[in-house]
Amino acid sequence: MEFSGEELTLKRIFNYVFGLFLITLGVAFSIKSDLGSAPVSSIPYAMSLIWAIEIGVATFIFHAFLVLIELILLRRDFKPKHFLQVFVGVLFGAFTSFSVSLMNFIPPAGNFLIALAMSVLSIFFIALGLFFYVPTNIIPLSVEGVTQAIAIVSKRPFSRIKVYLDITIVSSALILSYVFLGNLGSVGIGTVLGALFVGTTVKYIHKINERITGNNVDMKKM
Repeated sequence: MEFSGEELTLKRIFNYVFGLFLITLGVAFSIKSDLGSAPVSSIPYAMSLIWAIEIGVATFIFHAFLVLIELILLRRDFKPKHFLQVFVGVLFGAFTSFSVSLMNFIPPAGNFLIALAMSVLSIFFIALGLFFYVPTNIIPLSVEGVTQAIAIVSKRPFSRIKVYLDITIVSSALILSYVFLGNLGSVGIGTVLGALFVGTTVKYIHKINERITGNNVDMKKM
């Protein structure tokens, strides 16, 4: 069986699902730290606070908007399978709920250093998840899909565009929260750290993997 012109192997499926799960584990660590949500969930969470809608509905709206941006950027290179990114959010939401429930077994952060350590773990798991699932070229989350689209159009490295986009998402969440709620809402120091360092961490994971295995993983393949 083929998908995206490549054989849909068990390894590709495993890397895809495992990568998505690692990202949600990172999101769960960010929530547990209480230092701000992960960048990937900052805008949907802000939307849910502002308009009193469920986080799942907010996530659906946000993902649909990003898919529209992809369509505008890629034009003829936009593939029908990319519309499925909106529905991958359902799987992502289920994984997020499960990962958050796993955090119940971990005591709350007793001090700032422990909370900061949880934020660092959040960054690592999100970056590692991206490294596993993005190159499978199955169906990316729309956040990574639009990152790939911008990287392709601008001819810039995926890791660099990831940093720029995360900063843009966090800044937008901060503006929305401040204008409509009068506070920082979903944004905290952990959110800012995630926006600054997830993309960079992906780059170093890529370099370490290339040095160990000799394989250059394509993070812009769509």
